[in-house]
Amino acid sequence: MNTTRSEDLFAAACRVIPGGVNSPVRAYGSVGGTPRFIERGAGASFWDVDGNRYLDYVLSWGPLAVGHAHPAVVEAISQTASRGTSYGAPTTTETELAELVVATFPAVDLVRLVNSGTEATMTAVRLARAFTGRTRIIQFAGCYHGHADMFLVQAGSAVATLGLPDFPDFPGVPAATTADTLVAPFNDLDAVSALFAGHADEVAAVIVEPVAGNMGVVPPRAGFLDGLQELCRSHGALFILDEVITGFRASPGGAQACWALEPDITCLGKVIGGGLPVGAYGGRRDVMETVAPVGAMFQAGTLSGNPLATSAGLATLRTLQEPGAFDRAESLAGRMASGLQTAAESAGLRLQTAHIGTILGFYFIRDDAPPDAAIHDYDTAREYADTDRYARFFHALLERGVYFAPSQFEAAFLSTVHTETDIDTTIEAAAAVIQTLRD
Repeated sequence: MNTTRSEDLFAAACRVIPGGVNSPVRAYGSVGGTPRFIERGAGASFWDVDGNRYLDYVLSWGPLAVGHAHPAVVEAISQTASRGTSYGAPTTTETELAELVVATFPAVDLVRLVNSGTEATMTAVRLARAFTGRTRIIQFAGCYHGHADMFLVQAGSAVATLGLPDFPDFPGVPAATTADTLVAPFNDLDAVSALFAGHADEVAAVIVEPVAGNMGVVPPRAGFLDGLQELCRSHGALFILDEVITGFRASPGGAQACWALEPDITCLGKVIGGGLPVGAYGGRRDVMETVAPVGAMFQAGTLSGNPLATSAGLATLRTLQEPGAFDRAESLAGRMASGLQTAAESAGLRLQTAHIGTILGFYFIRDDAPPDAAIHDYDTAREYADTDRYARFFHALLERGVYFAPSQFEAAFLSTVHTETDIDTTIEAAAAVIQTLRD
């Protein structure tokens, strides 16, 4: 496979952009090699600048739930842009997108649009502190809620993918900034109970990814999310569900529909912008009325709710909500997970797979791991995941025209435009590669 132009462009980018990329995982740091520079996308595929085609299971890290350059999304963006790109004043599409979110999530009475998932989560924490009058938050090792300083404590793929120093050694993050951030292992209710017991009347909120998507894909154990919600209720803390990844992906109603949850605050992003920058936080009316200009908690944004992002988001969500669309994509995710598992078993390798809705994850388990080794939190992910084997798998699939995330600790995604043929082609290629990974 010729990648000469990508190599040249990466060298040029490195001269003017730190590491040659504008988000670290794109640099292929944990798998090695040169990042592919992408020229265009259509449907379930994209093409690099050297003309190589790839079946895409990254989908811009999740937002492209209806695939690349979907005609409805392109038309919505084009029509909107022809009238103007931003006004700094209210538009109808902001209200329409908010109405769709409120109609989809019963726990959301009011929603505020922002520009990224990071902005949504950091503002949700500020809101919880303002509403409760408390300062501490509880988060989970390996869950990633964006790069705001207070979250950079055992922050999942941000650390695991790049081999960066973990807390308390994150450069540029003062200890005082994270002093009120308490950390528990994912899937460990007893640890959360102990934190509440040790910090009575101090905890403003618990924030969690309902399905961990930044240490690989780790589903919650039975009762874990319900238990978190109940602990928050009993201690007067708010329950923040970070659905930036799982919103409109774990199910049409997000993870909270899967587990019948009623979070106080929900954070969204990715899919609701259809590939353009967007985020949102919403929740109970009494909580959200703490936000300015109704209440005193300040948050603002020059491009918040901009018409391009809201138009793209509306077109994406309306397409995703067409009868059978989500169900087909979800079925394909299950087909992929099953096929990869079978391929690994045939090769005598241990592979741990998980899929929830249109989200897919898999780990190669180290040969020296105990026979019963299973990944259920950040520590076990770092201990048992075979990142070297994943790197070999990634590059071999890349050569065969299949694009998975350039990190063992990221998720894969399906779209409404992937087909059974795409999945079967991918499984066939993966099976051939996995046979070569036994040594």
